[in-house]
Amino acid sequence: MLVDKKGAASVEGVEAKLWQVPETLPGEVLGKIGAPPKSDVPIITPDELPEADGLLFGFPTRFGLMAAQFKAFMDATGGLWRTQALAGKPAGIFYSTGSQGGGQETTPLTSITQLVHHGLIFVPIGYTFGAGMFEMETVKGGSPYGAGTFAGDGSRQPTELELAQAFHQGKYFAGFAKKLKGSH
Repeated sequence: MLVDKKGAASVEGVEAKLWQVPETLPGEVLGKIGAPPKSDVPIITPDELPEADGLLFGFPTRFGLMAAQFKAFMDATGGLWRTQALAGKPAGIFYSTGSQGGGQETTPLTSITQLVHHGLIFVPIGYTFGAGMFEMETVKGGSPYGAGTFAGDGSRQPTELELAQAFHQGKYFAGFAKKLKGSH
């Protein structure tokens, strides 16, 4: 898991919750493609989204776009869109790709449309991660849009630098969400 809740939870007064979206593929298919077992992280429903003060969405990339499972979840938020129940809430994106050319920028860029239609306020990390954004000696995913990692065939684990960027994004985002909530 790239962005765990440690970064967000490190901000005083912020409670971070971790959820996963429902799987759309049958177990038989998941077995055939060698998918890892599902974690015990609770599954969220669209109706739970308005309870959050801010939303950091993370997903794997499929051909430079968000994975179909996450797209199906977002497609199920039509009722929230109709009432603009998420409008004005901050949202960010983090992601993993299979390769260096696999969508580290196209994935978040194309995913922003989901946020915009809901009236969510996109919070990128920009270059606030500092020198880590310019690292050239270590393989590192991510972009100004959000933290990222290269998953390869699924066996590669995030580097310390990728984990540090993920922690930074969680902390930065939580601080922003806390300030925004306090201004209301």
